[in-house]
Amino acid sequence: MSFFMKSSSRSVHEERRWSAELPTTQSDLCMSLTVWRKSLVMSCNGFTVINSDGNVVYRVETYIGQRPKELVLMDGVGKSILTMRRNKNLRFLDTWLIYGGEIGAHCISTKRSEEQPIFYVKKCINILHNNPNVLAYVYRGRSTDEKYVYMIEGSYSHRSCKVVNEAKKVVAEIKRKDAIIGGVSFGVEVFMLIVEAGFDPGLAMALVLLLDQMFS
Repeated sequence: MSFFMKSSSRSVHEERRWSAELPTTQSDLCMSLTVWRKSLVMSCNGFTVINSDGNVVYRVETYIGQRPKELVLMDGVGKSILTMRRNKNLRFLDTWLIYGGEIGAHCISTKRSEEQPIFYVKKCINILHNNPNVLAYVYRGRSTDEKYVYMIEGSYSHRSCKVVNEAKKVVAEIKRKDAIIGGVSFGVEVFMLIVEAGFDPGLAMALVLLLDQMFS
């Protein structure tokens, strides 16, 4: 995959504001990211995300053979940006909590474990829902009592998904990367993540990771 990747770059998240809506001065243009469903670490599964300049901007690494209970989204140099933790309540299958930074056991001394989630993502069970195209709902914080703030619809297996806000405006989109290089098609292992201006690309990538857990 070296044909579209340069060495790791400076993080796009040096100043983290935990809102999905970013200041227009930081994101006045649509962002196009290439997502490679492969870790750069030999002994791990994961994802590598590359921007339009060929720089690694996000990484995810999990040990091969594990069904992870926790995922950590890192920037290109390995700094933790978001942590996604599977909900321990068995009544809520395929639901995840998203936290800022890293909240692993070794971070307890810094009181990270006491932080509240910033988003809650719930897989949609189609047999209980009128719209079969809906994949998941995103709620603010921990509760699903209030109306969702984002909805994900489409087909992850076909790498064709849209994240829409409450006003039904598309804020991020997953698309197939159909180009063929050297006679080899990208298939579903390499695809595009298009993030609209004003939406947090880190959150967009976190939603990709959770779709992969829910539908792969």
